[in-house]
Amino acid sequence: MTTITTRTVAYPADDLTMIGHLALPAGAGRRPAVLIGPEGMGLGDVERRRADALAELGYVALAFDLHGGRYLADPEEMLARCMPLLADLDRMRGIGHAALDVLRTEPRTDPDRIAAVGYGTGGAVALELGRDGADLRAIGTVNALTTGRPGEAARIRCPVWAGVGSEDPIMPPAQREAFTAEMRAADVDWRLTVYGGALHAFHHPPVTHPTVPGVGHHPRHAQRAWHDIVALLTECLPVTD
Repeated sequence: MTTITTRTVAYPADDLTMIGHLALPAGAGRRPAVLIGPEGMGLGDVERRRADALAELGYVALAFDLHGGRYLADPEEMLARCMPLLADLDRMRGIGHAALDVLRTEPRTDPDRIAAVGYGTGGAVALELGRDGADLRAIGTVNALTTGRPGEAARIRCPVWAGVGSEDPIMPPAQREAFTAEMRAADVDWRLTVYGGALHAFHHPPVTHPTVPGVGHHPRHAQRAWHDIVALLTECLPVTD
């Protein structure tokens, strides 16, 4: 395990001051970088720990913010913020590009080697960056099988990996089919992993606050999904020094 350093970064997006979590690997040279998007509740300790874990693997990692430094534990408040956001592709792209600009201008980042990984709403943001033609080496999402405007998936310039629970009522089979049809039509290099028996947000450790229906932690699949994301990064964005 390498020594890492972390700090918070403030930046404007969506008419808010976002507070991201930046994790830097040991050393002084440039490294490949990963943008990490959180679930709809917003940036919390789970995403901060994931950024730290990627920094330990040698990546510059930025866990970005969705709600101006707030974590929305109340499901009604979260849905009231996220549903209009998910319906507004340009707003999602604005949030994603603002965070991507912070990551790209970090002196430790190799600006030509960046990937985006996201969960739930953060995964939808990562996909919209791809559909907007962002220069990314890989996109990885968990329970974020969103579809975009017709034809814009053709602008995705990198491999896409998506994971979803087989019992996820928020991303049901019809949503999987729409997502895969979009990826096929755009001739994207894509993969979909379905984790048997898993619900929505199966990757997220249990929380003490209320959640929307259909959410449930699945420890084995959570670990497998993390391994699948690391494998995607190892393939598309290897740390070479």
